[in-house]
Amino acid sequence: MTRKMPNGIASLPAHRVPTHHLSEELLLDYAAGSCGEAEALIIATHLALCPDCRAVVEACDAVGGALLDEIAPTAVGAGSLEAVLARLDDVTSAVETSPFVAPRGHEDIVVPEPLRSYLATDLKDVAWKPVMRGLDEAAVPICTSPAKSRLMRIGAGVAVPRHTHHGSEMTLVLSGGFSDNRGHFVRGDIAVSDPEVEHRPVADADEDCICFVVTDAPLKLTGPIGRLLNPFVRF
Repeated sequence: MTRKMPNGIASLPAHRVPTHHLSEELLLDYAAGSCGEAEALIIATHLALCPDCRAVVEACDAVGGALLDEIAPTAVGAGSLEAVLARLDDVTSAVETSPFVAPRGHEDIVVPEPLRSYLATDLKDVAWKPVMRGLDEAAVPICTSPAKSRLMRIGAGVAVPRHTHHGSEMTLVLSGGFSDNRGHFVRGDIAVSDPEVEHRPVADADEDCICFVVTDAPLKLTGPIGRLLNPFVRF
C-alpha cells in the first residue's frame, strides 16, 4: 500500500526522454496506492525521469481528487494522526542504509529521488557483490516489501544469461544501456518482464550498465545449460 512520490525531478538531456514506459494499469495501481513498497519505489524513481508517465499519474490524481470531493467526510477516531506518524517513524528507523566505489565513468551520475534517499548517497562507495563474471549487485534496503530490490551492474558488452521469469521483474536503467529482443533501453527507460518474456539483455559495448531492479521471484534460466544451473540460481 506504500506510495512514494519523487521529491526531486532529475533532469535528462533535452534530447533524451524515456521511450520505454510503464503500462497504464501499473500507473493506475501506483496512483491508487496499491503497490508494495519496492514496486512503488521503482515506479516513483522512473516518474522522476519520465515526464510522460508522470503526466498519467497526475491525471489519475486529479480524477481521484475530484471523486473524493464528492464523498461526505467521515469522522476518525481520537489519536489516529498520532498512530500514523508513529508508524512512519518506525519505518524510517528500520531502514538500514549501506554505503554505495562508483565505477569509473559513473562518478557524476545523479540518482533521482526517491531512490537516492534509500541509498543515502549517489553512486559512490557502492559495495558491489559479484553474481557472475561481469555482473555485480548491491542490495537496496526495503522495509516492508517481500520483493527483492537491488542495483545491478552489467559490464560493458556483457550478456546476461538467457532467461524467463517465475514472477515479475521491473528494471530501470540509471546509467549506460542494454538491449534485448524488445529494443534498446537507456537512462530513464523501464522494462517490465513476466513469465511470458524470455530475453538475453546485453549491455552496451562502450560502458557499464547500472540498473535498479525489483523482482518478486527468482529468474528461470533457459537453454540446455541454463536448465542445469537453475537449482543454483539466486537472483
